Amino acid sequence: MTEVSSGSTGTPQLARTLGLWAIVGLGLGYMTPTVVFDTFGIVSQETGHVVPTAYLLALVVMVFTAISYGRMTRVFPSAGSAYTYTSETISPNLGFLIGWAALLDYLLLPLVNALIIRSYLYAFFPGVPQWIWVVVYVAAITGMCLFSMTNTSRINMLLVVFEVVLIGVFLILAAKSLTEGMGNGTIFSSQPAWHEGVHPTLVITGATIVAFSFIGFDAITMYTEEAKDAAIVPKAIVLALLIGGAIFLVSAWFTQSLFPDVDGFSEESLQNSSLPEIAFLVGGNLFKILLTSAAFAATVASSLASHASVSRLLFVMGRNGRGPIGRFFGYLHPSFQTPAYAVVFVGVVSLLAIGFNLDFVASLINFGALIAFTFVNLTVIVYFAYRRREVNGPGQIFRNIVLPVIGVLLTVLLWVHLSAESTTYGAIWFLIGIGVLLFITRFFRRPLSVNMGEEHAVTRQG
Repeated sequence: MTEVSSGSTGTPQLARTLGLWAIVGLGLGYMTPTVVFDTFGIVSQETGHVVPTAYLLALVVMVFTAISYGRMTRVFPSAGSAYTYTSETISPNLGFLIGWAALLDYLLLPLVNALIIRSYLYAFFPGVPQWIWVVVYVAAITGMCLFSMTNTSRINMLLVVFEVVLIGVFLILAAKSLTEGMGNGTIFSSQPAWHEGVHPTLVITGATIVAFSFIGFDAITMYTEEAKDAAIVPKAIVLALLIGGAIFLVSAWFTQSLFPDVDGFSEESLQNSSLPEIAFLVGGNLFKILLTSAAFAATVASSLASHASVSRLLFVMGRNGRGPIGRFFGYLHPSFQTPAYAVVFVGVVSLLAIGFNLDFVASLINFGALIAFTFVNLTVIVYFAYRRREVNGPGQIFRNIVLPVIGVLLTVLLWVHLSAESTTYGAIWFLIGIGVLLFITRFFRRPLSVNMGEEHAVTRQG
């Protein structure tokens, strides 16, 4: 039996088994490159048919935030992401609330993947009750995440390679269709980026939707305690973001060129996934099967990565907590070296895919993600400019104030353009988090602890 390692505090720690490209692969798997086709119908409607521009705006926002993530993961090489950075630099109580907000994002992403799989299988087997696909799929993903992180990353990499190859085939078929007169008739038209009737507000609204496609780059920080060397994580963040962003932009450009509008799309495509219909229109039934297979692989890869990462966030928050809830989520299986109870809990939440649709869940995800992104940028300012006083000269001012401030402003720009539904449900979730915080701290009379895993636990008053 493999023993679970423990740090100087005697707390269980995750095993360091992941190299650079394994982590980049998990980030790309999380981002699900084929999701550009799944959400195309929804985003095209919201943006006035300039999907590539929405992706470009979201990518610019994410680049600034990725820089902040990379810097903070060097300072605090622990799983927990925005939760850890905010707890360590500002306050454990505020860190808990940011972690709670991020949970709305991370917990729902495995659910989104289950929804997409349900949609794919329903397109091929309309006679089978959709809830059966959800139950079988969620059980399989939960089992894989439970037994081994190393095997999970290997399976993820194979699936990512497969989906990227099929996206390449799509681009070839799309180019052929365009030369034959389909859609705009050329990939060099400016119509996919901007045309008459498009308003900047529409693009920003679309960017808030596609922002969740980029979330994988920040989820990479959840694997910091499982990286062979924590120093490779910042590089993995940038690589995953740039590779994923390039795939999104090119795929969105070709797809928008092929379909200048989505008036002919079915209601199923516009509410759940447009991918099967896009694939059929571009390459017929055979390519529909192939691209759906690639998308299925992509979604499985995303399910593995997102399920594993959110269970790590729950594990870190549980490790820092007290009482039965803290012990439950902070449990590490002695043989598998995975946060077993957290993994199972995420699987149970994912079963909610039985009753939801993709449009509704996607609108909820970005509330927590954008709050987390905002505070990661703020923690750079607090840690480097305020606590370490590194504001001597233009270079330090630019790195420690200007860049993260731009990240904050761009993230807030997306945040204020979230749908009313997303804001309302996100606010309700946040208020519940405040109630939970008051309960576990006994109205702030009992301080929270910040346990860095490999470092000594730090206990501070919020």
